[in-house]
Amino acid sequence: MKIFIFKSFIVFLVAIISPVQILADTALDVYMNDFYSKSNKASQILKEIENSLKDGSRKKVCTRQREAARLGLLANKSLIKAFEVEGSNPPMKAIKASQQRWESILNEC
Repeated sequence: MKIFIFKSFIVFLVAIISPVQILADTALDVYMNDFYSKSNKASQILKEIENSLKDGSRKKVCTRQREAARLGLLANKSLIKAFEVEGSNPPMKAIKASQQRWESILNEC
């Protein structure tokens, strides 16, 4: 019984003392997660605006529309940063088209 307690104590000490590797997100993961979360939130806001307009309510449409556009523009910046971190060329034609769409939404109200 004493040997079991002694061995358990040694295993416990080794587990505490030994360094533990923390698996952190890479910079690419951070930017891609930021891109997806912001673009999804912007799309969700636009869907909510669409549903409220269908119901006949124009309550805070411009404010929410601007918020969605700002999120969309920030998402594009995160996507460009993700490509830069990865070391590859971003699809600028698609990103510029997306940026123009978000800017037009921002400037509509």
